[in-house]
Amino acid sequence: QVQLVESGGGLVQAGDSLRLSCAASGRTVRNYAMGWFRQAPGKEREFVVAINWSGGRTYYADSVKGRFTISRDNAKNTVYLQMNSLKPEDTAVYYCAADRSPELLTTKSINYDYWGQGTQVTVSS
Repeated sequence: QVQLVESGGGLVQAGDSLRLSCAASGRTVRNYAMGWFRQAPGKEREFVVAINWSGGRTYYADSVKGRFTISRDNAKNTVYLQMNSLKPEDTAVYYCAADRSPELLTTKSINYDYWGQGTQVTVSS
């Protein structure tokens, strides 16, 4: 079993940056693809970005491409999401997820096997 814990969320102004972390425990996720999703109030959970097991392949949603960067440190069993040039529309609860398929970069939440509890990101205008 894998437990995921997100951290790093907070309240920032438009244009600011935040770095989210997702720490895994229970077992290693170094062979898992990892993803970040977000859910704004009244909206469905949406895909943000995914990274394969080695960090060599990534896939971004168009809405965050060029502003967000995903990375991972398999030695620390941790995945990061660097968010720059934040906009009010980035406001959401951000969730980390693990997919036991190491190479498949899927945008569909149903394909992910483990989820964190989420961290709130609020961007004021």
